[in-house]
Amino acid sequence: MFNKKNNKINYKFNEGALIQELQNYIDSTYDSHYSKNKFQSTEFILDCGHGMGFTIGNVLKYAQRYGRKGSSQDARKDLMKVLHYSIIALSIHDSENNPVQ
Repeated sequence: MFNKKNNKINYKFNEGALIQELQNYIDSTYDSHYSKNKFQSTEFILDCGHGMGFTIGNVLKYAQRYGRKGSSQDARKDLMKVLHYSIIALSIHDSENNPVQ
C-alpha cells in the first residue's frame, strides 16, 4: 500500500485522483451561479438553522437521482454533489458538536 520510494500511498481505488477531482469540483462551485456576492445559498440556509436537514436532504436527493437523469456524466455529477453535501454536513456536525471556545 505505502510506497517507500516516493512516500505515497498506492491507492487501490484511485482515491488520490478522485479526492483532487472533488476538490476541483467544490472549488468551481465558488465561482458558479450558486454563489452570489461571495455568498452561497447554502450559507443562508445554515444561518436560518436548517443546515443539517438541508445537507442530508440533498445527499438523499442526489443519491436517489443517481443514474436516472440522462447520461453517465450526469450520474457522475450527482455523486460529486453527494460527496460535496456530505462534506458540508460533516462541517455542520463538527461545529455543532465541537464548538470553538
